[in-house]
Amino acid sequence: MRTLSMVHHRVADFDAWKQVYDGVVDVQRGGGVVFHQVLRDQSDPNMVVVTHSFDSSEEAHAFFDQQELKDAMQKAGVDMGSFQIWFLDEVESGNL
Repeated sequence: MRTLSMVHHRVADFDAWKQVYDGVVDVQRGGGVVFHQVLRDQSDPNMVVVTHSFDSSEEAHAFFDQQELKDAMQKAGVDMGSFQIWFLDEVESGNL
Protein backbone atom coordinates (compact mmCIF):
# COMPACT_ATOMS: atom_id res chain seq x y z
CA MET A 1 0.00 0.00 0.00
CA ARG A 2 1.39 3.40 -0.95
CA THR A 3 1.79 6.17 1.59
CA LEU A 4 1.29 9.83 0.76
CA SER A 5 2.85 12.60 2.80
CA MET A 6 1.11 15.96 2.70
CA VAL A 7 3.15 18.90 3.97
CA HIS A 8 1.60 22.32 4.54
CA HIS A 9 3.84 25.28 5.41
CA ARG A 10 4.59 28.93 4.86
CA VAL A 11 7.81 29.97 3.15
CA ALA A 12 9.54 33.34 3.28
CA ASP A 13 9.83 33.58 -0.53
CA PHE A 14 8.34 30.99 -2.88
CA ASP A 15 10.89 31.43 -5.66
CA ALA A 16 13.84 31.06 -3.27
CA TRP A 17 12.15 28.05 -1.61
CA LYS A 18 11.51 26.43 -5.01
CA GLN A 19 15.18 26.69 -6.00
CA VAL A 20 16.19 24.79 -2.86
CA TYR A 21 13.36 22.27 -3.35
CA ASP A 22 14.48 21.61 -6.93
CA GLY A 23 18.04 21.13 -5.66
CA VAL A 24 17.15 18.19 -3.41
CA VAL A 25 15.69 15.93 -6.10
CA ASP A 26 18.44 13.36 -5.44
CA VAL A 27 17.52 13.35 -1.73
CA GLN A 28 13.92 12.69 -2.75
CA ARG A 29 14.85 9.85 -5.10
CA GLY A 30 17.19 8.33 -2.55
CA GLY A 31 14.51 8.66 0.12
CA GLY A 32 11.96 6.64 -1.82
CA VAL A 33 9.81 9.41 -3.32
CA VAL A 34 8.07 8.01 -6.41
CA PHE A 35 5.77 10.97 -7.16
CA HIS A 36 5.47 14.55 -5.92
CA GLN A 37 3.33 17.65 -6.28
CA VAL A 38 3.96 21.28 -5.36
CA LEU A 39 0.84 23.38 -4.79
CA ARG A 40 0.42 27.05 -3.89
CA ASP A 41 -2.45 28.79 -2.16
CA GLN A 42 -4.25 31.04 -4.67
CA SER A 43 -4.58 33.91 -2.21
CA ASP A 44 -1.15 33.54 -0.53
CA PRO A 45 1.66 32.42 -2.86
CA ASN A 46 4.00 31.77 0.09
CA MET A 47 1.65 29.15 1.56
CA VAL A 48 2.77 25.85 0.03
CA VAL A 49 1.47 22.28 0.07
CA VAL A 50 3.79 19.50 -1.07
CA THR A 51 2.81 15.87 -1.53
CA HIS A 52 5.17 12.91 -1.89
CA SER A 53 4.19 9.31 -2.63
CA PHE A 54 6.19 6.40 -1.21
CA ASP A 55 5.91 2.64 -1.58
CA SER A 56 5.72 2.22 2.21
CA SER A 57 4.96 4.07 5.40
CA GLU A 58 8.45 3.28 6.70
CA GLU A 59 10.05 5.03 3.72
CA ALA A 60 7.83 8.07 4.20
CA HIS A 61 8.67 8.47 7.88
CA ALA A 62 12.39 7.83 7.30
CA PHE A 63 12.47 10.45 4.53
CA PHE A 64 11.31 13.20 6.88
CA ASP A 65 13.75 12.10 9.60
CA GLN A 66 16.77 12.88 7.38
CA GLN A 67 18.95 15.70 8.67
CA GLU A 68 19.78 16.70 5.08
CA LEU A 69 16.09 17.37 4.43
CA LYS A 70 15.71 19.36 7.67
CA ASP A 71 18.74 21.45 6.75
CA ALA A 72 17.31 22.11 3.26
CA MET A 73 13.98 23.26 4.73
CA GLN A 74 15.79 25.71 6.99
CA LYS A 75 17.91 26.98 4.09
CA ALA A 76 14.77 27.35 1.95
CA GLY A 77 13.08 29.66 4.43
CA VAL A 78 10.38 27.29 5.72
CA ASP A 79 8.52 28.75 8.69
CA MET A 80 8.68 25.71 10.98
CA GLY A 81 5.98 27.25 13.19
CA SER A 82 3.57 26.74 10.29
CA PHE A 83 4.89 23.28 9.33
CA GLN A 84 2.29 20.52 9.37
CA ILE A 85 2.63 17.02 7.99
CA TRP A 86 0.16 14.19 7.49
CA PHE A 87 0.96 10.63 6.49
CA LEU A 88 -1.92 9.08 4.57
CA ASP A 89 -2.51 5.55 3.27
CA GLU A 90 -3.65 5.43 -0.34
CA VAL A 91 -6.97 3.64 -0.59
CA GLU A 92 -7.68 4.29 -4.24
CA SER A 93 -6.33 6.39 -7.11
CA GLY A 94 -6.84 6.73 -10.82
CA ASN A 95 -7.89 8.96 -13.66
CA LEU A 96 -11.54 9.53 -14.44
